Amino acid sequence: MTVLVMDTGVLVAGLYWRNDAHQCLRAWQQGVFHLAVSEAVFDEYRRVAWRVKEKERLAGEPEPLLRLIRERALWVAPEPLGRQVCRDAKDDKFIEAALAARARLLLARDTDLTDLEKPFGVEIVTPRQFLARLPRQVRHQLQV
Repeated sequence: MTVLVMDTGVLVAGLYWRNDAHQCLRAWQQGVFHLAVSEAVFDEYRRVAWRVKEKERLAGEPEPLLRLIRERALWVAPEPLGRQVCRDAKDDKFIEAALAARARLLLARDTDLTDLEKPFGVEIVTPRQFLARLPRQVRHQLQV
């Protein structure tokens, strides 16, 4: 099964809005792929999910999804890259997690990541690009 890492923008967009990112979260919940996370990635998920909820005054709680990630994700302990790869150094943690998980895919909405050319062999795709790779039947099930 495919192992991938998801940037915080994908997670938060999928949590609060019904869009391509939401379908990617559904795909993970339905076992289409394994989600790999590190403590640094998970901490950012939690911090940003709550900040967006409060700032936008959104309904719904992020904790059920965060608990599910805590329980079901593939947890990794990455090594530092040794040099900055992303324009925003804070985004290097996603590449570090992908390398530690031996993931070949990173789902991202952040252009600091999507503008990169396969760093260390990790392909960075948007949720829409990822969904387009799934079989039609799987995509249909995610939309229901």
